[in-house]
Amino acid sequence: MNYLAHLHLGGPAPQQLLGSLYGDFVKGALEGRFPAELEAAIRLHRQIDSYTDSHPLVLAALARFPRERRRYAGIVLDVFFDHCLARFWGEYADQPLAQFTGNFYRVLLAEPQLPGRLARIAPFMAADDWLGAYGDFATLEQVFGGIARRLSRPEGLQGVMVELERLYEPLLTDFRAFYPQLQAFAAAGR
Repeated sequence: MNYLAHLHLGGPAPQQLLGSLYGDFVKGALEGRFPAELEAAIRLHRQIDSYTDSHPLVLAALARFPRERRRYAGIVLDVFFDHCLARFWGEYADQPLAQFTGNFYRVLLAEPQLPGRLARIAPFMAADDWLGAYGDFATLEQVFGGIARRLSRPEGLQGVMVELERLYEPLLTDFRAFYPQLQAFAAAGR
């Protein structure tokens, strides 16, 4: 799962929202590094990642990608699943997406001590509404471009949009089958 799904699954309290995102930016042991509620949200983030990475529906979705893409298929699927969540947000959340993201951006920008790279990207994330933009399929090309710039082998994401167009419906079906299960898992973990 990518940013939007983690935020949606991690809980609505400010420390839960921050911890849900910190999970992608904080590595290593946690004990005592952050307030307890924030650390719990980071741990849930990690549990969600483990659950997702080993789930049979996700493994089947990853197998849809060509063999030469498999090394990066997990990254691609995480981003695509965020697209599905943003596009069909009303099926999975009670609050409108713009209200949810607006609340999260307020929490994010009010935090004076964001970790590492998150501190640098947070203003851009909020100003450009990265989370809401996931609902537009064309935006994914920019997302993959940004990810590719951070990879040691950026060519691994070349042509990914063509593949996603071809795989769109089966991967959407995979998302629809998997996400409610993930919601139940996350709710039990909170």
